[in-house]
Amino acid sequence: MATPHPFLTLNLVLQLAFGLLAMTICIPSMQDWPTTFAASQAAVQLTFSSFVLAFGVLQLVYGPVSDRVGRKPVMLFGLVLALAGSALAALAPDLPLLTLARFLQGAGCAAGMVTTRAMVQDLFQGHERTRMMALIGMAMGLCPPLATVVGGHLHVRLGWQANFWLVAGLAAALLVAAWRGIPDHKPAAGPRAGAIRDLLAGYGRLLGERTFLLFAGLMVTTTAAFYTFLAGAPIVLKTYGVTPERVGYYIMCIPLSYIGGNLLTSRLVRRLGDRKLMAAGQGFTVASLLLLLALGLAGASTPLAFTLPLMLLGIGHGLLAPSALSGTVGVIPALAGSAAAAGGLLQQLSGAFGGFTVGLVPHEGQVNLALLMLAWTAVGLALQFLLHAAIRRRG
Repeated sequence: MATPHPFLTLNLVLQLAFGLLAMTICIPSMQDWPTTFAASQAAVQLTFSSFVLAFGVLQLVYGPVSDRVGRKPVMLFGLVLALAGSALAALAPDLPLLTLARFLQGAGCAAGMVTTRAMVQDLFQGHERTRMMALIGMAMGLCPPLATVVGGHLHVRLGWQANFWLVAGLAAALLVAAWRGIPDHKPAAGPRAGAIRDLLAGYGRLLGERTFLLFAGLMVTTTAAFYTFLAGAPIVLKTYGVTPERVGYYIMCIPLSYIGGNLLTSRLVRRLGDRKLMAAGQGFTVASLLLLLALGLAGASTPLAFTLPLMLLGIGHGLLAPSALSGTVGVIPALAGSAAAAGGLLQQLSGAFGGFTVGLVPHEGQVNLALLMLAWTAVGLALQFLLHAAIRRRG
């Protein structure tokens, strides 16, 4: 296979990053939406949860469809849907319509997430595939904090609607880029009815595999804790006097330290092994949240007292997540693709729920948010204990 053109590499990375940008760019605006729409904080959090829910569930649909009709048509359809959802959000006069628009955005962005990952498998080989995965990992780590910085400045200077018009414009540009630059790749044969039955049987087999459920559960609790942070951070920072254009600078703490944790994992995994790295990751995570809680209870009501402890959480997640993800897809190697799709769905569902729970409790400071994140982490600790016990029994 010939080395893919650099424009194709850039195109694919941007297609995947677009979904994360659309998810997070309006987060700084969410601290003002209760006043803007005369709504409760719980109702505002539904705008985030609706995006994440659609983003997760629709991935299970787009995957099999792209196997039948090809990757490019599914990607184009998703971009059109994301463009429409973004324009509808910018024009939304009330919160229910904005929530619906965010759902459409998430449904559209899910197509790019699925087809991009599939095309990396289709079009790249050997070291090029590894390089693409590294670029995608960097994009997934850098995009959320950069999006919140841009979104905060646009909110202050042009209003919250400007973020959605920007996303709509990017969707249009990426639609042209996909039309002109993405190859019309289609698997050799679409799935037969029997193949669909095999696919469903594969999902059933995974759900009956305890080790898979425990690995996936670890990813679920990690994702839920991070999405709880994403949804709650603007509210907490507002109580500390942080305005929307500055929110993104503080939100950077977890994604950037998460990249650092991933780099540590790549260097230490051969020496320490997966189990020790996962245990260290949970240790960093628990220490981070206990410090966050202690500072909150002590009355340290400053943005740095909120964000600096969470850098330890980012490192912890960076040590934990790669091994947990590898375990999720490696329990039954023949079902690696199905495992990735099922695990991704469970992550997004838990993220949607985590984001919603933020609106159920008040946030005059960081204590309640720390408790919510600590609850998810406690579940993860229990799952990790059960997982290590199961691995020991299997020898």
